[in-house]
Amino acid sequence: MKTPGGLISTRERSWRRRRLDPDHSLGLRLTLAATAAFVVLVPFALLALLVLDAWSPLSRLDAAITDALHGYALDHPAWVRLTEVWTHVFGPGPLRVAAAGVVVWLLWRGAPRLALWVVTTMTVGGLLGALLKLLVGRHRPDLLDPVARAAGYSFPSGHALNATLAAGVVLLVFLPFARHSRPWRGALWASAALIAVVTGLSRIALGVHWASDVVGGWLLGVAVVAATTAAFSTWRTRVGRRPARAAREGVEPELAEPGSDGRHA
Repeated sequence: MKTPGGLISTRERSWRRRRLDPDHSLGLRLTLAATAAFVVLVPFALLALLVLDAWSPLSRLDAAITDALHGYALDHPAWVRLTEVWTHVFGPGPLRVAAAGVVVWLLWRGAPRLALWVVTTMTVGGLLGALLKLLVGRHRPDLLDPVARAAGYSFPSGHALNATLAAGVVLLVFLPFARHSRPWRGALWASAALIAVVTGLSRIALGVHWASDVVGGWLLGVAVVAATTAAFSTWRTRVGRRPARAAREGVEPELAEPGSDGRHA
């Protein structure tokens, strides 16, 4: 809004300054987190529309990738067994159990808000994935000689989605313990990426998902983690805590403070 003299109002200048000024780090980080979630959701929405419309270039690409990997799987049974082990170990069920273990540990550490963030992220992401599967109603690849089978609809991939969610929450919970060590921080990031990427690729390799299903799962997972991280950052400022650099020190840096007695709100 502008005044009759053409000047931006004080309120608007103040809002923009809080959101974009590096000196107001919380407002800037919240804006960046919300923008990141939105930016990730845009390609996810576009991908979902292309899937719903059965866009032929995407369908041909999906079919070509599936055929190539399926042919390799038929010729390499050991590869299939290894892929099946990975996809079961890092499936939604085991990952939810692992997330529940993190929640129990956080409660023991006296960090109930952080435990609630983990539960919220995993639950919201899981419910969104299940709802979108029903809304899109895409069928899985129908192969003449399948090496694996899976029930339910295909888009987005539940394995890719839950692997991204679990890898994201574990990464952001444990980053505080590696914030002063670049090698350990890099190892945490690499491990999280490895789990999410390889789990998604295993579903394509087994012929139970199209490639676009897996990409959709990754995008939705990143968007959910970004959105809940922004919400958690909002809570932190309301209780007077300093803004956290989530990519470097996680969502709750105080978790790793020396001598912490676990008394986190």
